[in-house]
Amino acid sequence: MKGKRDNPMSKHNANVRLPRAKGIDMATVYTPKECAVKVKHFLLPERNHNIVAEFLAILGMREVFEEHGVPIPNKVVMYGPPGTGKTLTAFYMAKMLDLPLILVRLDAIIHSHLGETGSNIRKIFDYARSYPCVLFLDEFDALARTRESNDEVKEMARAVNTLLQCLDDFGDKSIFMAATNLEKELDRAIWRRFDTKMTYELPDDQSRQLYMERLIGPFAREEGILADACEQLAGCSFADIEQIMLKAKRKAIIEHKPLHKKHVSASYQEYQPAVM
Repeated sequence: MKGKRDNPMSKHNANVRLPRAKGIDMATVYTPKECAVKVKHFLLPERNHNIVAEFLAILGMREVFEEHGVPIPNKVVMYGPPGTGKTLTAFYMAKMLDLPLILVRLDAIIHSHLGETGSNIRKIFDYARSYPCVLFLDEFDALARTRESNDEVKEMARAVNTLLQCLDDFGDKSIFMAATNLEKELDRAIWRRFDTKMTYELPDDQSRQLYMERLIGPFAREEGILADACEQLAGCSFADIEQIMLKAKRKAIIEHKPLHKKHVSASYQEYQPAVM
């Protein structure tokens, strides 16, 4: 892929230690190879696939855009229901850019002591600015919640101010990605800092069937199982579908039989997804 071959970002210096808080690393690091394993069955809806493809193409044409004075996008916010592919998109982006993924740990970042949360935010952003990577923050609303909320404590309001400064100073060596299920709770000033916005929804019939096809792969199956499972799993997220289909495959393997509708039905009943 052009964006990957021409990628001007150097590889991450794995020898540089992650900043720590509360005695633990502030993030978990995944290599591009580990990211590739994570997204083996990943399915991006067409709309988001096009957004990511354009994003990567622009990074591959960095010099051309700089000649025209057009800024390079490097801040992505993803929003939508749980289990619809937001986190996997970050892994996919890291894999395609051949960069490490830095998955921020909220339990390490957020601190009850005055000023500590803001200090931790600055440390992890400084780290990502120095060493090219994809910095990913899930449950972004925990840090970027609107400062107008009546129940917002002053400490978190200060953290939002620090986050705004860090986003403004982020530079263009790394990519920042954030995911939330509560996009309406994000501070409006934070929202404006993102140059790329991606919305996620529960899979439709076509997406469910395609995803199940990928999950089943060459595994022997009963005829018509895809259509039946697609109907039964209506309203499930991609994450739910993956867990149910994997559970069904395990049942088939135990019985030394092809994947059958009864395996899917039993797995659905055991897993009990929160269908929306």
